[in-house]
Amino acid sequence: MRLKSKVAIITGAGRGIGLAGAQAFVREGAKVIIAEVDEAAGRNAEATLRAAGGDVTFVPTDCSDSASVQSLMARTEELYGGLHVLYNNASVFLNKLDGQVTDLAEDTWAKVLAINLHSIFLCCKYGIPLMVKSGGGAVINTGSSASVMGVPGCDAYTATKGATVALTRSMAVEYGKQGIRVNCICPAGIATEMVKASSLDDPDFDADYFFKRAPLGRLGEPEEVAKLAVFLASDESSYINGSIIRADGGTTVTPIS
Repeated sequence: MRLKSKVAIITGAGRGIGLAGAQAFVREGAKVIIAEVDEAAGRNAEATLRAAGGDVTFVPTDCSDSASVQSLMARTEELYGGLHVLYNNASVFLNKLDGQVTDLAEDTWAKVLAINLHSIFLCCKYGIPLMVKSGGGAVINTGSSASVMGVPGCDAYTATKGATVALTRSMAVEYGKQGIRVNCICPAGIATEMVKASSLDDPDFDADYFFKRAPLGRLGEPEEVAKLAVFLASDESSYINGSIIRADGGTTVTPIS
């Protein structure tokens, strides 16, 4: 019960890595708020986790919208009286729309930045004051292999993930003295619906180049990322701040053959 009595918000927790994180947090004793824009996915996740005995509440949230995020924080304080963990997991990859800068539509660029980066700004802007008031805690941001290596054909996504790493470092410096640790998980190929739809189902996507060349020779599982998130949310990582941790099977350190 490494997260017993901790209150955690996980954005984009209706499926994939976010849902696996919520399941792991509940097993470790956390009270979890599922912040999800897809109401059906959010309610299904809430029902599943409650059936397993978890203290879970779904709060419909558009993390790219200021009023929605402010409502999320107010509802969290109303329900649980505080906040100790903010897991900024919500992200989008717009296959066939994202691309190289010269081909990118401006509205695609704006949408990806709003969901992947502006959401982190909003959740931290309105969540960190509640965390400080609650005695401190942990912010976990979600980067990508695209945060630390060049990935062609998705310049909007890559820009947001690189910025997430930079923002993680600056916030770690700014809020450390207030008892807030800020770290970033950078997954590569994780077996989620988004990866399947955006990459594996695309005949033009070179899965061997991006995923199978990893030393472990396979995709990661959402549960493997969730275990890392639990560690970063718990007091076991009490001296880890500003770290960018790659959960990628070694993909980003493997020489191109």
